[in-house]
Amino acid sequence: MFRFAHPHYLWLLLLVPALVALFVLAQRNRRKRLERFGNPELLRELMPDLSMGRIRLKFILFTTAVGLLVVALARPQFGSKLREERSQGIEMMLVVDVSNSMLAEDFAPNRLERTKYAIDKLFDGLHQDRVGLVVFAGEPKVQLPITSDYRMAKAFTRKIDPSLVSVQGTAVGRALSQALLSFSSDTEGTHSRVIVLITDGENHEDDALEAAERAAEMGVRIFTIGIGTPEGAPIQIGGEFLRDEKGDMVVSKLNEQMLQQIAERTGGLYVRSSNQSVGLNEIVQQIDAMEQTGFSTVQFEEYNEQFPYFVGLALALLLIEYALLERRNPLLARFNIFREEHLKE
Repeated sequence: MFRFAHPHYLWLLLLVPALVALFVLAQRNRRKRLERFGNPELLRELMPDLSMGRIRLKFILFTTAVGLLVVALARPQFGSKLREERSQGIEMMLVVDVSNSMLAEDFAPNRLERTKYAIDKLFDGLHQDRVGLVVFAGEPKVQLPITSDYRMAKAFTRKIDPSLVSVQGTAVGRALSQALLSFSSDTEGTHSRVIVLITDGENHEDDALEAAERAAEMGVRIFTIGIGTPEGAPIQIGGEFLRDEKGDMVVSKLNEQMLQQIAERTGGLYVRSSNQSVGLNEIVQQIDAMEQTGFSTVQFEEYNEQFPYFVGLALALLLIEYALLERRNPLLARFNIFREEHLKE
């Protein structure tokens, strides 16, 4: 496994194009200043030892060395030893509604963005549990398979958007069925599997309660979070409010009854969100009291530092750049190393 110990230093690579731009400007200004003194062809004859090829090569060597030093500063590393780590926890599949109704603004800035923020904070509080992510509208999609890599989980959560699912609608039952298929074999037959369903509860596609019955038979508890208000709010897409076939403004309202029934049938818990709390903290408190299962995770334990090679190569290039003169060496001029055209009388 390859990684950078300090990847934020790679932003310094932006110095390379900046140096190139400065070099081009400097060469242009130098050429303009020489043109003020006379004909460029005549000046070239008066300065036969000056080599533009050497100047460019020195710059290339220097810039390459700067880039190598920046990479070295980021500390490139190769994983060299695998270690199996045992831990205790549960597997949690987050099932998030990404239908257009989640864009309603009864939660600031809207229901979906508020959900993403809460999930991001949830991952900050997890330690040994595994998480996965299913998004759904008219059909479900596994956004993230079960993993213990919370950094990756947070990155995938930030990408949640209605465009991830091409079919609009709200198929809660199919989403729950997909989540049931997404658990790992490590927790099969245990009571360490939970599904956290976050939706406004407007199910138009299938029988979500039937999926909840299957989950109960498998020993999977479903915790439901209703995000939205019973009064509802209009849905704004691209600066325009969504309207039905009659031209009336569509108002999305929270459907708590179905979410309460799903939670009850699986021994879970229903929580209604508020602008102060989405409800994940309350559910995590319940989950922490559940039976936990032992996991085995393979990790890289030791990393070999690669930065000395980059530093050594950079220093070699800088040494060559320092030793290379801008003027031709009279002893080597006859070899014309840089293939420069000389003016002949």
